[in-house]
Amino acid sequence: MFLSFAGVARGSTLDDYDARLARVLTLLAAFQSTSSGHSGAQPASPSNLDFVNESLPAKESVRFRGETITVDNSWLESEINDYNKSTKAADRSAAVSRITERLRAIQEHVKELESAATQPGDKDADKGRLAEILRRQDYAPRAPESNMLQQVLERFFSWLAKLLPHFKPLRPGNSRWISAIAQVIVVAVCVGAIGFLIWRYVPRLVRGRRQKKKTREARIVLGEKLEPDQTAADLLAQAEGLAREGNLRAAIRKAYIALLCELGDRKILSLAQSKTNRDYLNAVRDKGSLYTSMRKLTNMFELHWYGFRPAGQADWDEFRNGYRQIVRSDK
Repeated sequence: MFLSFAGVARGSTLDDYDARLARVLTLLAAFQSTSSGHSGAQPASPSNLDFVNESLPAKESVRFRGETITVDNSWLESEINDYNKSTKAADRSAAVSRITERLRAIQEHVKELESAATQPGDKDADKGRLAEILRRQDYAPRAPESNMLQQVLERFFSWLAKLLPHFKPLRPGNSRWISAIAQVIVVAVCVGAIGFLIWRYVPRLVRGRRQKKKTREARIVLGEKLEPDQTAADLLAQAEGLAREGNLRAAIRKAYIALLCELGDRKILSLAQSKTNRDYLNAVRDKGSLYTSMRKLTNMFELHWYGFRPAGQADWDEFRNGYRQIVRSDK
């Protein structure tokens, strides 16, 4: 059954926006359950994702503490287009999961802002934080990498298996020596062909892969594009500059990204455009003290960057010391 919502007004309150988020998340859960073939799906589940855009338009205004915030939900259109273009069930399910994960994160921060509405605060800061949360685009899909060398080797060995003869026991007779010699010749030719192919092509493939690895492309970490030659030290220096200018909230974010790059360069975790800060934290869950220290910095980053608490000099000093402790202890 196809469900449709009435058009959403251009201006709405934060409570109304939160209610629509909850309604969309409920329908997404029913939709995913139906798509996966679970028997518990409700019969009124929607048949496509049109209900998401209908309930959460690309552009709208949300009123919060007497201020009007312009909300940008245009990222939903991109995700839904990816879903519609996908032909594989796994890809479509992944698209729905990405949408659900991001909407849940937005809902959590909206509830934090609602709970803080009765407390004194900076209206302009709250307005900017909510708008930033709703505009964030950290969940763009990333194309999977293919291992060309592995594919070539698999095809080669498959071809070789078909080429090699299937030996049968020799029967007594005048032709047994001729058969034995023929088999030896065939095996020798195959071995020679294998040696020639390995000598001729494998070194090129290995050199090509090494050169490709040496050329690092631009990376996107938590929505920020980093240049190929940009290092964790460069990012930390930028964070120090922001702190000196008094922009401590941005300094904490820059230092957190520097920490992720440092751990990525040390092969402790892998960087990806689609990963969130919680994905990176979960990647080191089994690393004991590193996980404990990184969890503290992750909570501080979320509190000051996505939350509503202003950052002071003591917060920045604590974050910077935690960063340095992780870098020193992991060497």
